[in-house]
Amino acid sequence: MPKLTVEGFGTFEVPASKRLVLAVEQDAHVDILHACGGFARCTTCRVEFVDGEPARMTEAEKERLAARGLSGLRLSCQILCDHDMTVRAVSRLEGSGRPDPGPAPQETITPPPAWV
Repeated sequence: MPKLTVEGFGTFEVPASKRLVLAVEQDAHVDILHACGGFARCTTCRVEFVDGEPARMTEAEKERLAARGLSGLRLSCQILCDHDMTVRAVSRLEGSGRPDPGPAPQETITPPPAWV
C-alpha cells in the first residue's frame, strides 16, 4: 500500500489507487476543501507536493490550473495514490469561513480522466 505523508499530520498507508482528496480527508483526517465535490472545477482541493509528485495529470486538472494561473500546486481530486507521496494541504476548511468542505467526492476521478 502506498504511504501518504501530509505535513503536520503524519504518514498513513492508503489503499492503492484511492483518490488523493479522499486519502487526505479520510485516512489523514485533514479538513481539505472540495467545494465542487471533486470535479476539477473549483480548485479548493489544492495541495503542494513536497515529494513524489506524479508525472502525469488529467486534462481537466491541467486546464483548470492554467485557467486560474496556478503553478506549483496540484488538484488532489485529480490524483490517484499509486505510489508514496508527501503533500502539504493548502486549502483547508479551518480558517476558510465556509460551513463545510463541500460535497463528498466520488471514489473514481471525475470527470473520467484523460491523462496528459
